[in-house]
Amino acid sequence: MSRVKGWMKREYLIFIGLYLLVLILNYTGVINNYLLQVIMLAGVNIIVTLSLNLVNGVTGLFSIGHAGFMAVGAYVAAVISTTLMSALEISSKDFLANGILLLALIGGGLVAAGGGFLIARPTLKVKGDYLAIVTLGFGEIIRSVIRLIDYVGGARGMIGIPKITNFTWVFLVVLLAVYLSRNFIKSTYGRSCLAIRENEIAAEAMGTDARKYKTIAFTFSAFWAGIGGGLFAHLLMFISPDTFAYSKSTDLLVYLYAGGVGTITGAAAGAFLMTLLPELLRFLDDWRLVIYALVLLYVIIWRPYGISGGRELKFLGIQTFTGKDRSLWSRLRKRKKEATQR
Repeated sequence: MSRVKGWMKREYLIFIGLYLLVLILNYTGVINNYLLQVIMLAGVNIIVTLSLNLVNGVTGLFSIGHAGFMAVGAYVAAVISTTLMSALEISSKDFLANGILLLALIGGGLVAAGGGFLIARPTLKVKGDYLAIVTLGFGEIIRSVIRLIDYVGGARGMIGIPKITNFTWVFLVVLLAVYLSRNFIKSTYGRSCLAIRENEIAAEAMGTDARKYKTIAFTFSAFWAGIGGGLFAHLLMFISPDTFAYSKSTDLLVYLYAGGVGTITGAAAGAFLMTLLPELLRFLDDWRLVIYALVLLYVIIWRPYGISGGRELKFLGIQTFTGKDRSLWSRLRKRKKEATQR
């Protein structure tokens, strides 16, 4: 325990150093405003990918409509902020705007969590591909409903959203998401979800209410997806139903499985690297998509447990995979070596 606390103290200093480093590089012009916005977008993707990891990685379900919860949070947060700022006649540069953003994020997260609870109760009776189809349908229903609401712009999209999201907001919410995800996994709820992932029948035989813990994980995951959607809306200042199409859910799945499903480290690393990679390769024009695909193929073939390899950073103090599970790649290499020696 003392070793973990020591690591945590060291990591706090590293986090503060990274935060100050990015601000200094942006102030000196090394990181321009466009690249800073890409970094903030990567931070938003980390938040939403961490939320998806609670469902797909920790609980062992398979959701492919996570962008629907992100859309709910984005639109609700945007409506709250624009309404309050218009009524109070304040601009996005006023300090009070930060309080409004906090209120908008919480409101968007709670509404998204409510949507997650409503879809979880009746649909978690199904499993596997059937659950994936249900969540996909939920995401498409959300988009279709938003298209019919003229108050938020309908199919044209919602404009005039104040730009309140900044690097400080994204950085703090990312740290909070990592911290709460870690605490959830270490709690009784998280351990029950891990047991359900490993063997649902055995977990229920030991007295675990699988449906209850699945619902909790789904609701908590939807809450953080809504928070990420709220930050996203106040970063780009424009959202539309097409922004949260099936392709967005697919991107989140790519981030999670490329980084390492089931781990906080993998979810964060995958979202950050896979968001920045296409932008860093933009000078290659269309070839950047080819390189992006080659990187994904490399990860799938040679890193079956993702970039993190099923391992967590030490300061998190958690272990979501056993040594036997996360050493799959090492065992494959050892087996190949033994076959060559024979």
